[in-house]
Amino acid sequence: MSQKDLKAALENTIAALQENPASARLVFKAKTRWLDGVRCAAQVRDFPPLIIDEPPELGGGDAGANPVELILAALGTCQEIVYAAYAAVLGIPLEAVEVSAKGYLDLHGLFGLKEVHSGFQKISFETTLKSPAAPETISQLVAAVEAHCPVLDTLTRPVEVAGTVTLNGTPLNFPARHAA
Repeated sequence: MSQKDLKAALENTIAALQENPASARLVFKAKTRWLDGVRCAAQVRDFPPLIIDEPPELGGGDAGANPVELILAALGTCQEIVYAAYAAVLGIPLEAVEVSAKGYLDLHGLFGLKEVHSGFQKISFETTLKSPAAPETISQLVAAVEAHCPVLDTLTRPVEVAGTVTLNGTPLNFPARHAA
């Protein structure tokens, strides 16, 4: 999609939101299922299932990215999408965006060997932009992206996460660990 077409699509969406603010609330869904070993499939909308697996050293067959790699991919691609969207709406020429993300994980937490978090201890990313725009203009674009990237926002603030477990059709009660 050209930057002009992207700008038109986004401006139409913005206008629709201004006309009907209630339409801003969306629910995104994913359904996953365990296949075998540590291999799973994720279904999003009508796309073909995405295979998620672990590398061999974590018991997998390396048939796809693992869940924590998907978090890093989500952060990078969300940054790139928001750069493209804001550049289009603001009329800032953008030739390329590339994000390299790293997540630092301590396997002691995953395997219950030490009292450390099982998730990432730290995430870092580097964004490389190519644009003929002035550095001051790009700085404004960077500020807008950093302030409005949904995945970055989700990763950097407490988010309420709630879950239930059902065993053979019967809900199980278990202590909630997912407090925001």
